[in-house]
Amino acid sequence: MLSTGALRAHLLAAPLAGAVATSREASLRSYRLFAARDPRATLGLLPERDWSERELIALMADRCGVSDDPACVDGPDVIDPERTLTALAAFAERLGAVAARGGAVLLGTGHPHRLLGFYAGLADALSAAGCVVLTPAQGRCVDITTRFGVRTHNLEYVRGVAMVREAGVRGAGSETGAHTHSPLPVRVALEGVAEGRGPLPDLVVGDHGWVCGAGQLGIDAIGLADTDDPALFVGEAEGQVSVVVPLDDAVRSDYYLPLTRYVLNRACLSQ
Repeated sequence: MLSTGALRAHLLAAPLAGAVATSREASLRSYRLFAARDPRATLGLLPERDWSERELIALMADRCGVSDDPACVDGPDVIDPERTLTALAAFAERLGAVAARGGAVLLGTGHPHRLLGFYAGLADALSAAGCVVLTPAQGRCVDITTRFGVRTHNLEYVRGVAMVREAGVRGAGSETGAHTHSPLPVRVALEGVAEGRGPLPDLVVGDHGWVCGAGQLGIDAIGLADTDDPALFVGEAEGQVSVVVPLDDAVRSDYYLPLTRYVLNRACLSQ
């Protein structure tokens, strides 16, 4: 079993926490966009009130450990590993609760190149514990606005985890997929559940628009978020998102595997 101390050391060495690769400039840009309710930053969340850039900085300082000084405008952002560990414990508690009642779970990621393995490990353990791992709307088209304009993507599942792949890209079932912040994939997946008259998810696990889009629809949602993803933390602060784990979401994919083991141990789901 991975101890809390060993995981803390791993978070700093990866670095998933501590001084991370996400720049202060990138985070501040996201806060400005969110304050302006730009959909590129709100990720499908409709905040209950207006948030100023200064309020977002204060929130992110509280939830992640970034600098609370608005005059700090450059350099690497910082995530407090203690906040990451606390959130991982709450994340594990939520997983354990849904597993104990054999609930239905939908897992999805906008970071398939980095986070697929993390979520796939959770999907395997939840399935083994008797949960229904949902895979609705397989192959359904999703039109997503990108920096190159609107592009058609297809909703795919790899090892029980949803992602989107740009239409025309070969290799369905491979571990390649598109990086997206869009909430449209989770909406399409949930529409597929409704059409199939299957159980709605008791829990959505993911990142970006998967968490915000589900939370906005009143579905219990937990996930991971970087310092330039204020929407998830606003959702948590306003009660639309249950748990958000602050960490760098773009390090090597194998660096997330110790987190999978830690979460599954905490949730009593180790196989």
